[in-house]
Amino acid sequence: MEKMEQIGKAVLDYRFYPEDDKYTDGAIEDEMLEIARNCAPEQYERVIVEKKSWPILYHFSYLRENIIRWLPMDGSENVLEIGAGPGAITGALCEKARQVTVIDLSKKRCLINAYRHKDCDNLHFLVGNFQDIEPKLTEQYDLITLIGVFEYAQFSIQSEDPFVDYLKRIRTHLAPGGRLVIAIENRIGLKYWAGATEDHTGIYFEGLEGYPTTNYVRTFSKPELEQVIRGAGLSSMEFYYPYPDYKFPERIYSDAYLPKKGELNRNRQNFDRERIQLFSEERVYDTLIESGLFPQFSNSFLVVVRAE
Repeated sequence: MEKMEQIGKAVLDYRFYPEDDKYTDGAIEDEMLEIARNCAPEQYERVIVEKKSWPILYHFSYLRENIIRWLPMDGSENVLEIGAGPGAITGALCEKARQVTVIDLSKKRCLINAYRHKDCDNLHFLVGNFQDIEPKLTEQYDLITLIGVFEYAQFSIQSEDPFVDYLKRIRTHLAPGGRLVIAIENRIGLKYWAGATEDHTGIYFEGLEGYPTTNYVRTFSKPELEQVIRGAGLSSMEFYYPYPDYKFPERIYSDAYLPKKGELNRNRQNFDRERIQLFSEERVYDTLIESGLFPQFSNSFLVVVRAE
């Protein structure tokens, strides 16, 4: 296989690719590749409506970009996007940064991403496993993103404490004052108490019970995530609270501006699987807001960690 490929202005580097896509959603990715090849971005919403497919909604909805569009950037940033998948936020990063380097272990997902953003002359792909690529990285980055990625850290780092060790490695690639952005579900988010299945496993109460039947993914409560980040030697962090979650964020709250009573009324955003409804999340959120506990039960976290 050729070690380099160019799609439009985007460049794909296959030096680290193991010749096998170990992480795949199957045939739907072929369909997504055809969409990326043949449809302009302004057509994606029409395609989503026509296809009525959760993966296509998830990977092509413009709402996905909201998780990063608000982030202050001045256009000089050198960005590393780890686990970009089919590129839901890659385009937004390319618009805001000087250079974007993507690491993803799936060749097909990188191709989908590259076709979507073939006009971006500041986009470079490193195709392969993070564990193989990371030791060869020579640059330092002003911004590194882990959007829906950190929960799978044990796939990239084999150690007794893969989540801490993963962040320790990433920390070495942050420029002085650089930022690490983590978006991840809250293990004890309110929707899980109310009857939504765990996002990754589809099992009711799996995260709340400490993942008794799952060994391939982990999410964290706010105190747990703070502990992991500090364990990696990173102490400067700001928590934000995407609502309804980080996948399709309509609002992003912060400790400086928390939701008011009555604001959280869009809680049944389940598009991928059925759920039960044990209580009114809107009313329980009001109770949590009045009690000052909303940050602990937000469905997702967005954490901006700064290298000191």
